[in-house]
Amino acid sequence: MIFEEIYEAYWSKIYRLCMGYVNDAEWAKDIAQETFITVWQQLPKFRNESAIGTWIFRIASNNCLRQLEKSNRMPKGEIPVQLIDKVEPGMEENIRLLYKYISELSETDRIIILLELEDVKQNEIATIVGLSETNIRVKVHRIKEKLLKKFKQNEQ
Repeated sequence: MIFEEIYEAYWSKIYRLCMGYVNDAEWAKDIAQETFITVWQQLPKFRNESAIGTWIFRIASNNCLRQLEKSNRMPKGEIPVQLIDKVEPGMEENIRLLYKYISELSETDRIIILLELEDVKQNEIATIVGLSETNIRVKVHRIKEKLLKKFKQNEQ
């Protein structure tokens, strides 16, 4: 795959992943751009030991974590630009809340659910996060329960 194809295939997924971490559109865009700069620089060294997507998601996750460690900024609560057109009328607040709740999860839970939302296979998520596939399945179930509980608490 050439870089342009990789960029086209993964830009929106990486942006949404970053958005889930920082919940700030401009900040997420900056981190996604940094991710693709790294991908471009490191692509000749990529050894195909994992899927290219797994490798890119790992780079993005590491960039997000580094940015969060360096900054004390709190996430704002925005809807990712790529989702605005796809959100059904009246659902904007639910999407905004979802990203807010995701940003409040632990780092590991956050990356797991964000990758799950991007339809990354659970065996790839296990590789990215460094857990077993069984553990990922259990965590996805528990994370979904946590998010649902937050939505129910918000309704009260």
